[in-house]
Amino acid sequence: MKIGLYVCTCGTNITATVDAGKVIDELTAQFPESYAAQVEFICAAEGKEFLKDHLIANRPDRVVVAACSPREYESTFMQILAEAGINPYYLQMVNIREQVAWVTPDPAQATRKATTAIRAAMMRVRYQEPLEKIEQEANGDVLVIGAGPAGLQSALFLAEAGRKVVLVEKTPVIGGMPVLYEELFPTMECGPCLLEPFEAQVLHGDSAHNIELLLLSEVTGVTGYYGNFTATIKQAPRFVGTTCIGCGMCVEACPASAANEFNCGMDEKKAIAMPFLGALPNLPYIDPGSCLRSLGQDCQLCLDACPMPGAVDLEDPGRIVERKVGAIILAIGSKLYDCSKVNGLGYGEIPGVYTSLEFERLASSNGPTAGEIKIPGGSSPASVAIVHCVGSLDPQHQQYCSGICCEYAFKFNRVLEHKLPGTKIHHFYKEMVTAGKSDFVMYEHARKNPDAGFIRYREIEEIQISASASGQKIAYRREDNTVDSIATDMVILCPAMVGSGDAAKLGDMMDLTRGEAGFFDELNGRLHTAQSKVKGIYLAGTCQAPMDIAQATSQAMAAAGYVLSGLAAGKKLVIEPISAFVDEERCSGCRICGGVCPYKAITFKDDTHTSSVNALLCHGCGTCVAACPAGAIQGNHFTNKQILAEIEAILQ
Repeated sequence: MKIGLYVCTCGTNITATVDAGKVIDELTAQFPESYAAQVEFICAAEGKEFLKDHLIANRPDRVVVAACSPREYESTFMQILAEAGINPYYLQMVNIREQVAWVTPDPAQATRKATTAIRAAMMRVRYQEPLEKIEQEANGDVLVIGAGPAGLQSALFLAEAGRKVVLVEKTPVIGGMPVLYEELFPTMECGPCLLEPFEAQVLHGDSAHNIELLLLSEVTGVTGYYGNFTATIKQAPRFVGTTCIGCGMCVEACPASAANEFNCGMDEKKAIAMPFLGALPNLPYIDPGSCLRSLGQDCQLCLDACPMPGAVDLEDPGRIVERKVGAIILAIGSKLYDCSKVNGLGYGEIPGVYTSLEFERLASSNGPTAGEIKIPGGSSPASVAIVHCVGSLDPQHQQYCSGICCEYAFKFNRVLEHKLPGTKIHHFYKEMVTAGKSDFVMYEHARKNPDAGFIRYREIEEIQISASASGQKIAYRREDNTVDSIATDMVILCPAMVGSGDAAKLGDMMDLTRGEAGFFDELNGRLHTAQSKVKGIYLAGTCQAPMDIAQATSQAMAAAGYVLSGLAAGKKLVIEPISAFVDEERCSGCRICGGVCPYKAITFKDDTHTSSVNALLCHGCGTCVAACPAGAIQGNHFTNKQILAEIEAILQ
């Protein structure tokens, strides 16, 4: 077999320690049917032109390039082989710069090491096969799950680019959690006002025709793979159609009510009602769990009161739809850590102890008290304790810092100053985090407030909250190990952010892994946070990690960018041939490979029960190859024969 060997000297980077001439002489003697050429800078324009012309003139069966890292130039040299009419997978690169010359100061040792490495490559390349990339048609539509800031941003960005988007939201409104916040840090701007332009564009904007909005909906099944997913979506009945004019007469007529989940159960709403004032779309909905009809009563007072024929449909059955898409963006958000799991804080047991979300609703003008901050009994608090790091930075609960809790705690400081001037505020904190170019302003303002005090504690278990005649008593241990206590009228707990309750179900459905805190695992925590470990499924917002609105929407843009670049209009998917393949005759159907594949690229055939590798999802990592007890799986371009030949040559 005629092998063309090209040794790059890289100026003096390689030849300072490696004798390239001696390497070539020894290897051409060992492989007399082959030839070798020495090039000064093979990566330069002249070097690449020389390589192409030399390949065309000599027509080798295989090619070995000994130069620098394949990470930098392997794709370049493969392209040159293709231009010369040689299958690019007949190339094998050897790194004799970083892995030999730069780390082996003794010239004799470096020369021997380079010779051995190149000999191994020349033995290996003899068994490399002419692989070909495969092209496949792909669907450019996108499924976005979750209509919070991240979901809205990605859906709108994709729709404006001309893509069809299916936007699925499990609640009757869009906007996510921030539409429940009257003010946002660090500028104290109105949450609903900030999101209203996004919401309006999604509902009625120039690109709204590209967005199919499915509210009160959940994804119940996903099959397929990148470029060709099929999603099954169950949409619960709203019982109110788009002909509704939002007059509210049905709400007034309704005799039934139940706890209002949008106000954390702190008040009640009618069985048919707007979710909250300012919610979009501006349509009421019927909660079947509190409607008298679900209890067997033949009530239709809402229908009778409605002035618009057909707006209220008490027989709405809901529906199940299927949508075919090429990619999926998960933007399902997160939730707060359950404060009742932290002993001694009295959450759920002592009146006047609230979570941060509950306080947000108390302070909101569309909340249960119309924005008046009240404690049980109806009076305004004269003193408030804000406990940071509840469940955070704690090996017994969550070890990480959520990063935004301190910021909204200082926002609460501003809210209390504005609504209740003179209120004493006690900040209990474990660590203080105010990262960002503008976020420090909130902390600085709180520090300058003469009515605000800061108490640092070591462990959350050292804070004990008990009920008192006037409110709550907080006993705590200071940093200097002394014990003290204060009396307060209200306690606000700032819990850690954890993965959404829906993450487990969707993760199992889509074969996505999650960390201990319930967040979806990203492909790479530094470079690819918007990509999941399943190709074609992307992450946006706090379903991947704790973050603020700015970070969530930026990640949403990154996820949308991946979709637009990978599924460009008219572009076919290119499947790299470096993937695993199964010898069905040797496969016993033990399914070990499916359990170890990190990319969920392996399925099992119903008729033969043998494994099958989806080349579109496979990253060629070789985990399944190593795990297969029967040796039934091999990796293209990394077969046992190729690897063993390389090892044998090194051991000679």
